[in-house]
Amino acid sequence: MKDAGKRADAVPTSRLARGTKLGVVVAGNVIRSQRAKRSMRGRSEEVRARMAEESMLRSTEQMVLVLGTMKGVAMKLGQMLSVLDLDLVPPEHRERFQRRLAVLRDSAPKVSFDTMCAVIEEDAGRPLAELFAEFEPEPIAAASIGQVYRARLHDGRAVAVKVQYPGIDLAVRADLRNLTMFRRVLHSAMPWITPAVLDELRLNLESELDYVTEAHTQAEIAALYADHPFVVVPRAMPELSTARVLVSEYFPGHGFAEIQQLPAAERNRVGEIIYRFYVGSLFTFFEFCGDPHPGNLLLGEDGRVAFLDFGLFNRMNPRDVGYEAEGIRAAAEDRAEDLRRLLIDRGVIETPEEVTGEQALEYVLSASKWAAVDEEFTITPELASGAFLLAVDPRAGEYSGMKLTNLPPEHLFSRRADFLTFGVLGQLGATANWHRIAREWLYNEPPVTELGKAHHAWLAQRAARPESRR
Repeated sequence: MKDAGKRADAVPTSRLARGTKLGVVVAGNVIRSQRAKRSMRGRSEEVRARMAEESMLRSTEQMVLVLGTMKGVAMKLGQMLSVLDLDLVPPEHRERFQRRLAVLRDSAPKVSFDTMCAVIEEDAGRPLAELFAEFEPEPIAAASIGQVYRARLHDGRAVAVKVQYPGIDLAVRADLRNLTMFRRVLHSAMPWITPAVLDELRLNLESELDYVTEAHTQAEIAALYADHPFVVVPRAMPELSTARVLVSEYFPGHGFAEIQQLPAAERNRVGEIIYRFYVGSLFTFFEFCGDPHPGNLLLGEDGRVAFLDFGLFNRMNPRDVGYEAEGIRAAAEDRAEDLRRLLIDRGVIETPEEVTGEQALEYVLSASKWAAVDEEFTITPELASGAFLLAVDPRAGEYSGMKLTNLPPEHLFSRRADFLTFGVLGQLGATANWHRIAREWLYNEPPVTELGKAHHAWLAQRAARPESRR
């Protein structure tokens, strides 16, 4: 029975095995679709519509279940789905579909403690008891490539221990080799998954496997935000981390589901903090976390928000950041021709003769209204998903001349982070004048919110410290 348990824990790692799993799904979807079409003959329009809806819903739900069991690249796509709440199913089924997506986001398939313990001991070359005074066998979180446990060091410090699934590195690389097939298979159920989206994942996902680099990155970001009034990054411990095990301070806090139940004013406050950390850090420090999603947030009892998971992290050239800021400013100021010229010069618009200044302006505002328009509004899942779909495939709308597939990789990565932040805020239902907040980094204007004033006071104190890095 023990061997059977190990087999159940195993992550399929070969390209053939993992490709076959998705192939079975798409084949089943094709057969189901064909059967549905045959059975629709002679039925009323109403019955045909209901049957088509049910067939599509079964296909989409099956795809979600497969994404969850595959972990790796496929599960990362599932996490994106859960954040953006894309319009994949009819409104009356949305709640049930979101519950299934939440499984991908918060409760990835669990691997036995014995299996994960073996990973820790193999990497460290020592028994678990020598490494930790206490180690809770039940994981407190699970993600696309590993599980997180709570433990205590021999010096008494409480820590979170993130452990990779055994074989996940081979699984991810098999997924990456299967990207050509993924495009064909996933596009059948999720048309928004364009080559640009998958290429961006291919460029960045493999870096998530390197826990040594992530531990050093997280330690640097924790130092960067030390003593911040409302942002906390738990300090990683590179000296205790290995290629497949990352040890960091344990931060007790409330998860996203609990945050969603807070009164509107408190949710708005958390939303502004999320916006400042994930988007504002790009324009303030020229670096940002590329993986915003609800599973990476905790709200502490003291009101601070903890940010977790720095496997997808990027630093950008200030000139590239300046280009993005200029584009948002041009849109905010209705400088249509300036914006069009900027997009042409950057290669975003491939066929200038097909795109007018007004079309370029409308396109950018459709995707970035929340940062460019000076008004207070609530971000909804529909707003977030609509902006994302338009950005990744503008030809689906009225902007056929826009070709974002040629956007430089660093901009594609930053735009992905922006849209996923938008998605998280949509799940939270946060309300603010996002443009007024953004003017701090777009126009170097003084803050207008209490959180902004506290943040700028911290920035001033930090700049005065001789050990300040940036």
